Amino acid sequence: MSKGKKTVWITGASAGIGMETSLLLAENGYRLILSARRKKPLEELSEKIHRRTGTPAWIVPLDVSDRIAVDKAVGTLPAEWAQVDILINNAGLAAGLDHLQEGDINDWERMIDTNIKGLLYMTRSLLPGMVERGHGHVVNLGSIAGKEVYERGNVYCATKHAVDALSRAMRIDLLSHGIRVTNIAPGLVETEFSLVRFKGDARKAKDPYRGMTPLNGRDVAETILFAITRPPHVCINDLVITPTAQANSYYVQRHE
Repeated sequence: MSKGKKTVWITGASAGIGMETSLLLAENGYRLILSARRKKPLEELSEKIHRRTGTPAWIVPLDVSDRIAVDKAVGTLPAEWAQVDILINNAGLAAGLDHLQEGDINDWERMIDTNIKGLLYMTRSLLPGMVERGHGHVVNLGSIAGKEVYERGNVYCATKHAVDALSRAMRIDLLSHGIRVTNIAPGLVETEFSLVRFKGDARKAKDPYRGMTPLNGRDVAETILFAITRPPHVCINDLVITPTAQANSYYVQRHE
């Protein structure tokens, strides 16, 4: 199958990294299945892609943390969309920034359900087809928070450590089937991420990016495109990408 005919399923496609990845892959000829919880932004994105590139897109309003809904969405794909070559597990979030003893358990459950269970549900539903065909690629959006932990990051960091571990485990389990697995671990990216973490407080959402130039969604999208366009014998297993002003979770060069 030529690159231009490959079908990519992108979760969390309605904003941020997911939206930018959708636009970039459409520009490069991929057929897209776009899913997110919000239907209207998906429809707007699909129309934008069609206007810009003429690339077909199939939209699937979906909460990846709902296992039954995931199975139904995969099981009811039209025949012409049923062969998914690449899965990009982008859906994820941080909720709250509290010390563990003060944490909101509802926030914890939301992160665990989306960042870990949602990734597992999507991957489990689509992998059998990839295994049967003997090719495929799973791209998991992890985080620098999956490489280290920081104060008040506790449960979010734990979920992204799980993504890191699952990516390595998938790579081993799928080795004999010719399926590639890539973990992308970004540092500071200015999207809706902080707005969600701080529950709509726009002032607080700007604080992580104060005095420095963060990554944007397109930067990460270009990294994903690089990983999925390597020759068949090359697999990018794990890739950390940060702004030039960020060395890790602790060291960020800021200018007032």
